[in-house]
Amino acid sequence: MDKDYRGKALKILPWICARCAREFSGKRVRELTVHHKDGNHDNNPPDGSNWELLCIYCHENEHARVEDARAGGSREAQVEPAKHRPLAQLHQLIRKNKKT
Repeated sequence: MDKDYRGKALKILPWICARCAREFSGKRVRELTVHHKDGNHDNNPPDGSNWELLCIYCHENEHARVEDARAGGSREAQVEPAKHRPLAQLHQLIRKNKKT
């Protein structure tokens, strides 16, 4: 498996933060990071199903939530991910566009 999952993610996913829905282009694309949905950085399926692009601010916030929960005595497995998903149906639109 190619270790450059960020490059692959940028090729197959739209350059939009999956949390705040900000769009990125040009030099600002460097502000997008790949977040592993299951938290496992070794789980890099070629279809990108374990990835989402998050801006550096939303990515930091997502990981801070886990650290804050740990500091409060919670186990990481009990921490729920953020609920707001502005692009939740995007994968369906991408599939639909690829078929046409």
